[in-house]
Amino acid sequence: MILNIVFLIAGLAFILIGANMLTDGASSIAKRWGVSELVIGLTVVAFGTSAPELVISIVSAINGSAELAIGNVVGSNIFNVLAIIGITAIFAPIKIERSIMTKDIPLVLLSALALLAMGNAPLLDGASSRILSRVDGIVLLLFFTIFLRHTFSSAKSATPAESQEIERSKTKDMPLWKSILWVAIGLAGLIIGGDRFVNGASGIASGLGVSDAIIGLTIVAAGTSLPELATSITAAVKGKPSIALGNVIGSNIFNIFLVLGCSATIRPLPFGGIGNLDLLVLTGACMLFWIFGWFFKQRTITRAEGIILATCYVAYVAYLVANA
Repeated sequence: MILNIVFLIAGLAFILIGANMLTDGASSIAKRWGVSELVIGLTVVAFGTSAPELVISIVSAINGSAELAIGNVVGSNIFNVLAIIGITAIFAPIKIERSIMTKDIPLVLLSALALLAMGNAPLLDGASSRILSRVDGIVLLLFFTIFLRHTFSSAKSATPAESQEIERSKTKDMPLWKSILWVAIGLAGLIIGGDRFVNGASGIASGLGVSDAIIGLTIVAAGTSLPELATSITAAVKGKPSIALGNVIGSNIFNIFLVLGCSATIRPLPFGGIGNLDLLVLTGACMLFWIFGWFFKQRTITRAEGIILATCYVAYVAYLVANA
């Protein structure tokens, strides 16, 4: 058990460091090729925040740990909306722009609804089992291309102030040789860390006598979302809580459309222990996120709403632990 915990912690460290180095190196190379920093911030850096989930889910799929692959994404997205948005709003109310409410958050809800529908194939079309097939994976990747098209359109129409804000906070300049080295080391860190992390997580699940699904929905999900949580709280303390929105929206969309899309295309993923409760909690969390944004204090996630979101997450985890 101790060795598995060491693998888990070491693997996560490799993944987080590798994702950060890969993002910095890739951003610098893209900038050197003339790609605008706004586009880099909305694509390369957004990908970097989802790299831990991507690596863990793909390695889990290859190793046959489907529940860990799906649980990682579902749990991470639930954590993003309920815990990160909730805790950030407790520190400072989050003002939401109208364009985000009408264009971006609906995509977050769409991703959750798509996964809910795919997880209920036996009920909807009489399929023999609950499985995320290769066709489902391809459909999710097609959704991801639509999201990218939307992202590039948003980049083109962004105001100079929005562009400058992303430029100041996202891209680091470095020599070409260092950029390439950072990318190489980052990729190595992701690969090594992903393998160690998945082995450690599966070992802990076996040792505790619980399923990979529970581990994926809790420990793995929270671990891979720690960078977003730290960034969001720091931004709230500095008076910029809206940064948390970008973290959550981008991460949730990338996680379902890209991460699960790639994983299921590589190898079909049975839902196993990831039940309707988990998928409905994810969908409900996204719906609550949208409702709190539109109603009550219009387009603002207040402290009271943040407490409700965070409390919902605690209740969800408590239920999982009690029924493990």
